[in-house]
Amino acid sequence: MKQLRHFDGKKAAPEDEEFKPVYLSVNGTVFDVSDGRDFYGPEGPYEKFAGRECGVALAKMSFDEEHLDNLEGVKSLNFGEKNQLDEWHEKFKYYRNYPVKGRLLLDSALPKADRIVAKEELAKYNGEASVDVPEGYGTAPIYVGAGDQVFDVSFGGVESYGPDGPYHKFAGKDVSRALACMSLKEEDIDNSDLSDLTEKQLKTLNDWIKTYETKKGYPIVGRLGKKDFKL
Repeated sequence: MKQLRHFDGKKAAPEDEEFKPVYLSVNGTVFDVSDGRDFYGPEGPYEKFAGRECGVALAKMSFDEEHLDNLEGVKSLNFGEKNQLDEWHEKFKYYRNYPVKGRLLLDSALPKADRIVAKEELAKYNGEASVDVPEGYGTAPIYVGAGDQVFDVSFGGVESYGPDGPYHKFAGKDVSRALACMSLKEEDIDNSDLSDLTEKQLKTLNDWIKTYETKKGYPIVGRLGKKDFKL
């Protein structure tokens, strides 16, 4: 849910030249409605829906805040409202042909951000292993370690970190050193030692962590347990 809110069609920063894409969710299906920016983007008549779960709101033809981000509320819709919701979903998918970006997952369904993820567990989530797809997920998780944090980059990053992606080498690994050195070399990817990095390289690592956390909005699903690491 937090990641979805990022895609509201606005500029990430005042100095940016480009606007962010516009996403919204209809009963858990996340659509890229950027082609309808005039409707769903800033100053559009449906701008309130940008970056939000709006299934209940569409079903009830409502702009009330209580009907936004209420994924569980879909279960309580009456027969007519459910039909209305289905029609909206069909319209978005087949009539407007808005691209489907994934499934919406409630923040409460994510693993705890403060749990320790061992190296062996991290390696399981590499986008290749036969890991079960958790309920509500659109794909199997893909973990990437950076600093002391573990990010699930399957939320919007499958094309980059999945089996055919340019950064697939990073999947299931602590790539702090590789990020700091801006390197795709195996010796950097497989080496998590940061003790010899320069201040400039450590700043580069911190910038990558901020990008993962803020710009990309990848969920933090654990920690690596590096007691001596500080941002």
